[in-house]
Amino acid sequence: MDISEAAINKAKNRLDERSELVKWVVCDITGFKTDRHFDLWLDRAAFHFLTEESQITAYLKIAGDAINRYMVIGTFSENGPEKCSGLPIKQYTENQLNSQLQKGFKKIRCIHEDHITPFQTKQNFLFCSFKKQASTNALNHRYQRIVIWIL
Repeated sequence: MDISEAAINKAKNRLDERSELVKWVVCDITGFKTDRHFDLWLDRAAFHFLTEESQITAYLKIAGDAINRYMVIGTFSENGPEKCSGLPIKQYTENQLNSQLQKGFKKIRCIHEDHITPFQTKQNFLFCSFKKQASTNALNHRYQRIVIWIL
């Protein structure tokens, strides 16, 4: 999933014929609708672009409803940049990210990682993994080996 069709097309081209094995979705994550449930939700670097509380709330509701088991989020740390691609972002500490996800998820592990951009600048990321907590209201979904990767 990506908000940019150009980014989706670039990823498809990299995969060549294997791209047919992927269900591609062009969508703003805050408007994503699905009846499917995912064992793994991987957000490589989208969450930090959600700077408004309403966006964050919508994202967490969508993710919480769609995830069966695990979530991994990569976001800019408190030592990361304040903008990305000219857009404002929200930086997170480990405690802040855990606080956002504590309702419904339990933190497994967090790591910091320096990413060197094509322009040779360093960006510090925070990657955290979480396990979905069982809910007494949760429906019994059949587990399917489905992964959602938000580009």
